[in-house]
Amino acid sequence: MSEQKLEIVKTEDKKPKPETDQIPFGKTFTDHMFVMDYETDSGWYNPRIVPYEPLTLDPAAMIFHYGQTVFEGLKAYRAEDDRILLFRPSQNLQRLNRSSERLSIPPIDEERVMYYLTQLISLEQDWVPSTQGTALYIRPFIIATETNLAVAPSHSYKFMIILSPVGPYFSGGLKPVKINVEDQFTRAVKGGTGTAKTAGNYSSGYQAQAKANKEGHADVLWLDGVEKRYIEEVGSMNIFFKINGEVVTPELNGSILNGITRMSIIELLKKWGIPVSERKISIAELYQVYEEGGLEEAFGTGTAAVISPVGELNWLGHQMVVNNHEIGELSQKLYDTITGIQTGKVEDRHEWTVEVQ
Repeated sequence: MSEQKLEIVKTEDKKPKPETDQIPFGKTFTDHMFVMDYETDSGWYNPRIVPYEPLTLDPAAMIFHYGQTVFEGLKAYRAEDDRILLFRPSQNLQRLNRSSERLSIPPIDEERVMYYLTQLISLEQDWVPSTQGTALYIRPFIIATETNLAVAPSHSYKFMIILSPVGPYFSGGLKPVKINVEDQFTRAVKGGTGTAKTAGNYSSGYQAQAKANKEGHADVLWLDGVEKRYIEEVGSMNIFFKINGEVVTPELNGSILNGITRMSIIELLKKWGIPVSERKISIAELYQVYEEGGLEEAFGTGTAAVISPVGELNWLGHQMVVNNHEIGELSQKLYDTITGIQTGKVEDRHEWTVEVQ
């Protein structure tokens, strides 16, 4: 990446900001965005913050044909003392580079991109809402832009960061959801792209999600793609189970995304002295545990929801009601602790937050 000064072009036509209690997820965008380009002979170049605007791409741009793209998702939070805080952003940039490696996309300089990111958020800090449960969602992403129909990695790319204020994930408060265990479609397999945040991983799950929604379920629990036995993820979240006092989550096996919220929860549980293990767990084992009365809590984890309690799992006609459709004590404590750290209400003893100046 060549040494170049960050160019900032401010808009002359600022948008009205939405009411904080009426912000739909991902439909409202701030005044500016970050853009940087890549060419094989030049590396990453021309970093700039410019007014938010549409892109112009050639119809033969390789992103349209071969799906060479990666992305991330994180948030900026407004603390009660008006500070703007990011939650473990370096982990997102590290994961972006891991995803890029899997998709044959050149890596970014994480330290310099962190600087560009904080400069963008500083410019757009008035867009960070202050109402409880709200945040400024941050979407960094890379797309292949070379005009070429040859099946090979692109020689040119565009890296962008766009920002979107978002309301509370749970508009009616934290409530357990119903999950359908998917037995037909496959999310990912070891050696595939399941460990990367890339577009195709998500669109390939739409049919299973639609089927689950039609049957009254909020999300899908994916099983492994080979044997259809072992639990992997819930939709776009990692999954945890509290079983007879121990917290169990599927181990990272080459097809499961290494979630940053997942990582944080494991670290918190270990600090609290609560037994936690990362291992293979089959759906049959989980059902047996449930039948024996040992399934105490279940919850998904991710940037959007932080904690999404699971109140019911349905597997081949077997219904598993978790904690009487109520939020578990541990799930609530984890949610309160992580959201408290993110918003400055709880002391950050882990150095997880970064203040935007």
